[in-house]
Amino acid sequence: MFRSFYLAGFECATGRNMHGEWIDQIAATGHDLHADADYALLAQAGIHAVREAIRWPLVDRGGEFDFACAAPFAQAAVRHGFDVIWDLFHYGYPEDLDPFDRATFVPRFAAYCRAAARFVARYGDGTHYFTPVNEPSFFAWAGGEVGRFAPHARGRGFELKVALAHAAIEGIAAIREELPDARIVNVDPICRVVAPSGADAQALEHARQFNEEWVFEFWDIVGGRKMPQLGGSPGHLDIVGINYYWTNQWELGSEGVPLGDHDPRRVPLSQLVRDAWRRYGHDIVITETSALGDARAPWIGELSAMSGQLIAQGVPLHGICLYPILGMPEWHARDQWALMGLWDLEREGDLLHRRPCSPGLLALQAAQRAVPPRRGPRKPRA
Repeated sequence: MFRSFYLAGFECATGRNMHGEWIDQIAATGHDLHADADYALLAQAGIHAVREAIRWPLVDRGGEFDFACAAPFAQAAVRHGFDVIWDLFHYGYPEDLDPFDRATFVPRFAAYCRAAARFVARYGDGTHYFTPVNEPSFFAWAGGEVGRFAPHARGRGFELKVALAHAAIEGIAAIREELPDARIVNVDPICRVVAPSGADAQALEHARQFNEEWVFEFWDIVGGRKMPQLGGSPGHLDIVGINYYWTNQWELGSEGVPLGDHDPRRVPLSQLVRDAWRRYGHDIVITETSALGDARAPWIGELSAMSGQLIAQGVPLHGICLYPILGMPEWHARDQWALMGLWDLEREGDLLHRRPCSPGLLALQAAQRAVPPRRGPRKPRA
């Protein structure tokens, strides 16, 4: 599907964090100033596909669109021979919009998606990939349930999730009016919760609903399984993009405290991927995953072994995106940097130097050599 099985993702969140501060991770990491050099680093490491951003709040001024800020990324991708999954809405939206006002928000987003497709089409033929809405389930919780991102609402998480799904469906239709063969990568986290020891029936049912229903809601809506009146269909769902971090499994009542690596209640990522494939039968990409600090290299080794097993079993896993590929400042603590990428960032004056994580890059080289040939997709077992 892509020119390399391993992809790189440039963290591209925009928006207002829990303190009301404006964040722009592309600018914070200097990727906007060093796009060409960043792509050259990736090519040297054998990576030829990326998740990249078009930052909606920067290009949209009252419904008028200027894509100048995205041009350096598109030009670098063409120059270095990269496939790009264009991320169109990564938490941040124009501040004159209210995402709960679907009558205004949805058509504006669709118009933006149409304009973005026209922009991307200028940079070559071939298959074009888009993620209309990144992590809508997480954003619905963070922005609509607990007030950690704008719109800083509380108790309205499901309402926001539905609004985001509606926007995604209309955005996908708009993209395909311009690019009928575009592939859509619908990205959402796979999370799992467990009930505490001795939990009552209510807690057990809560965990079951979370794991079997709620975590799939966005994909179900876009795929037409739920709320078909919004216009979703299997064609809208297209590629299932799975985001997964070590924090994605926890015990009810202990949100923010992930299950330990050796907790027997932790389910392997391979099983979570397999479950998603069996549910939808669609192409799969792991669109975000990484580990912290010294755990980065071992995690790449685990991903390599896991992908080989899944592909051998006929699961249509088409890529793994290491995300973020660069170290980044924390969303809500801008002076703290997360060491999660294959290049850490070190400031010298006004410059942010890319310092390689050598163990991680060596692990990536081994993983690239081990990528197995992919068989044709099989239908999932019941």
